[in-house]
Amino acid sequence: MDQKHIINATVENQPAVLSRIVGLFSGRGYNIETLNVGPCADPRFSRMTITVPGDEHVLEQVTKQLNKLVDVVKVVDLTTEKHIARELVLVEVGAPRQKRPEVLGIAEIFGAKVVGVRETTLTMQFVGREDQVDDFLRLLRPYTIINLARSGLLAVVKGE
Repeated sequence: MDQKHIINATVENQPAVLSRIVGLFSGRGYNIETLNVGPCADPRFSRMTITVPGDEHVLEQVTKQLNKLVDVVKVVDLTTEKHIARELVLVEVGAPRQKRPEVLGIAEIFGAKVVGVRETTLTMQFVGREDQVDDFLRLLRPYTIINLARSGLLAVVKGE
């Protein structure tokens, strides 16, 4: 059965590492659903959070291939680990004066923050689990989503 795997890869913070890793996926026909890269506490390293759809065979192959790359320090499949995962969404939605209270009500329910106001639109920021982001956006669709940016998952192993 296909599921979404969340892989954290700690990599050396060097030029072309991202290119090599993306090439590894595309060269084998594996899809990257989301990809996030940023520096770790130690600036010599970056953490990549990659979500990959597929079965256990796909996960095994991806993990093996990632571990073969010289620039990869550590690979962890967070799917089966206790972890915290969040996604950021910025969404601009149609909100003329008469509809604005309804849109603001949805934002309040989710704890979203209004980060931009125009005559007929509101831009909101929301951070939450992927399912919460999906629910937030589903409730905003009737108000016309004008612009949307999703960060993809960021995830870390949950501490003891």
